[in-house]
Amino acid sequence: MFPIISGNTAIPEGNKEGLFAFGGTSNTRNLISSAGVIASDASGAGTARNNLGACEYGDDKGIFGYGSGKVNMSNLVSNTGVVSADGPSVGTGRYTPGACAYGGDKGIFGYGNQVAGTTYANVTNKVSNLGVVATDTAGVGTARYALTACEYGEDKGIFGYGSSQAQTAGTNLTNKVSNAGVVASDTAGVGTSRTWLSACAYGAPYMDKGMFGFGSISPITNITNLVSNTGVVSADQAATTGTARSGLASTQYGGDKAMFGFGGASNIINKVSNAGVVASDTSGVGTARDGLEACSFN
Repeated sequence: MFPIISGNTAIPEGNKEGLFAFGGTSNTRNLISSAGVIASDASGAGTARNNLGACEYGDDKGIFGYGSGKVNMSNLVSNTGVVSADGPSVGTGRYTPGACAYGGDKGIFGYGNQVAGTTYANVTNKVSNLGVVATDTAGVGTARYALTACEYGEDKGIFGYGSSQAQTAGTNLTNKVSNAGVVASDTAGVGTSRTWLSACAYGAPYMDKGMFGFGSISPITNITNLVSNTGVVSADQAATTGTARSGLASTQYGGDKAMFGFGGASNIINKVSNAGVVASDTSGVGTARDGLEACSFN
């Protein structure tokens, strides 16, 4: 006997729109349509800064947090892409943290640089499904900065790469995040160690896979490392598409796709298909900059 499937059962999918924001010395934002079209610069809100983190929360909203100057404020993003003024300062001020969603409707900021070149953090700060940032949670894993994070498996996340005091040239360590927001200890690295890279989720129909891409080794690179729906990081994918650069950002769009954008003082875009294929460069729109971040909404 065949199972009965309701005719109005929704297929889970990712957010349809996104935005790049902040970076350089600005708070400029560039919206991303559901078709992956980048809009020209729009006036920003919040303290202009770079090297911050961003992730989704509440199913259809986003949040930018922390950043240059070792600040600890955040800026919420509505489900129409409006960035709010600075929110309350919570947690250890730092820059270059990673951030990702987990649990289906919550987010987490983790790691980062507290004191330039001398003190790195492994603390985390959870984001509720209402966008409230929690105080510090004791750190797990190697303290480091210039790392990144993304979602995988529909409701889990993963932090990866970055630089620690013992590994100044970069690491390839990863730390998984459970669907309850618990950060795991270090997982032995896969792929080329590097810093100042970016990561995003992708995949049809569940946005259940992820990708680390680009970054700085010596010099910069355009290699990528796929993340399976069980959190397994792949070996390096051949660096054949897209301009090598660091300090870029990435986010999902269109419900099942993603894009990398800006970085290296450029405004170049590289789209990611729902099969994880990175496209060649698309001519940029908006102010060229690095140290920006991105998240999705709607």
